[in-house]
Amino acid sequence: MATHHDLIIIGTGSGNSLVTPELEGLDIAIVEEGTFGGTCLNVGCIPTKMLVLPADRVLESRDAARLGVSIDGEVTVDWPAIRDRIFPDRIDQIAAGGERYRRSQGFVTVYAATAEFVGPRHLSLSTGEEITADRVVVAAGSRADLLDVDGLDRADPARGVHTSDTVMRMDELPRRMAIVGGGFVACEFAHVFAALGVEVTQIQRSGALLRTEDADISRRYTELARGRHDLRLETQVASASRSDAGVWTLSLKGLDGDTDVEADAVLVAVGRTPNGSRLGVEAGGIELDARGVVVVDAQQRTTAEGVWALGDVANAWQLKHVANHEARVVAHNLAVDTGRIAGAPMESDHRYVPHAVFGHPQIAAFGPTRSELDESGTPYVHYTQNFGDTAYGWALEDTTGVLTVYADPDTGLLLSAHCLGPQASTLIQPLIQAASFGQSATEVARGQYWIHPALAEVVENALLGLEL
Repeated sequence: MATHHDLIIIGTGSGNSLVTPELEGLDIAIVEEGTFGGTCLNVGCIPTKMLVLPADRVLESRDAARLGVSIDGEVTVDWPAIRDRIFPDRIDQIAAGGERYRRSQGFVTVYAATAEFVGPRHLSLSTGEEITADRVVVAAGSRADLLDVDGLDRADPARGVHTSDTVMRMDELPRRMAIVGGGFVACEFAHVFAALGVEVTQIQRSGALLRTEDADISRRYTELARGRHDLRLETQVASASRSDAGVWTLSLKGLDGDTDVEADAVLVAVGRTPNGSRLGVEAGGIELDARGVVVVDAQQRTTAEGVWALGDVANAWQLKHVANHEARVVAHNLAVDTGRIAGAPMESDHRYVPHAVFGHPQIAAFGPTRSELDESGTPYVHYTQNFGDTAYGWALEDTTGVLTVYADPDTGLLLSAHCLGPQASTLIQPLIQAASFGQSATEVARGQYWIHPALAEVVENALLGLEL
């Protein structure tokens, strides 16, 4: 006999924020197979950025001589202290506290289990229980992909094979690490571990890192990475073996022919797969697209009556800020659907979704790349501003930072922006705001003060450089 609830929420990343005051009093079930807080809190955005900061400090200390500052002695890295500041001191406490709070709420039932749909709004749990509900929200996230190579086809931290789920909790830094992948996860970890003193070899099957970025950004970042660690482009792992001493040998095929790389640890960072298929959502009448993403409409409704979905399981961006936005939409729509508030349902706004890569330097962007604009036949004007051509860029002695903006030649409205340089993730925000609120490039550049000589003048000058 199945236990019935008013609402079932699968996943406690952004799904955990759906329990708003408007929904209090409903009989709510939360199903979580792992740790409360989801990918971002436990193994993604937050702990990785807490790792990036000390890595940045190491590189900045080495770079200080260009500014006339000499730092005596070698920089030392205390890995246990770095790791413990992140996890037992911060992340683990937040995750545990979140679960305690939900369990303390009398109207919430927490099921520590995996779930599988066996019918419309009907779930079978790994505990042997079955639950049903009037409404279900699928917020089950995504999982790290592995390689179709013996030995690297499953995470095994004890044998030195990691994904982003495990690599940040290592007991000690390996002397050598092979990182397979060229996307943002691989690039951020390559930056972190190389800066902390690990001999990093990064293996990328294509000819550049971060291939989905604007071509100039991808090219610049690839060259900078090549100068910091061993980078193997147009190369794939053909096989892998581990010696009795714990050393991995990766046999590679690529531009350099057949070569071998030895490593004490291997990080596989080749992408993530949404978890819809693991939930057997089709049995619940929920459609998946060709990529395995749950199909939703603008209100985040799935193809099944009474079922919504949000986050990595239901979009291609796999970004926490997108999941949070979608969670706000779903929370509102649940409140409307249950009669808790009056009004119409909301729709998600995915027009200008930004992203950032916290490598060294940072990358941030929103909107189409130049090649995508060209392929779609979209008319545009563009301008590229070098960081080093602004006053604060002089202070930084920056030689690589750039911001390129694209705008409609008739209206001056921003189409996209692509940035590489110090604090790019912060610097791009006024451009996201301008695009979102329909402000023209001229209006943003001329209609407000820009602090001189702040780094924000990179944005001001880029907008002024557009021929409108």
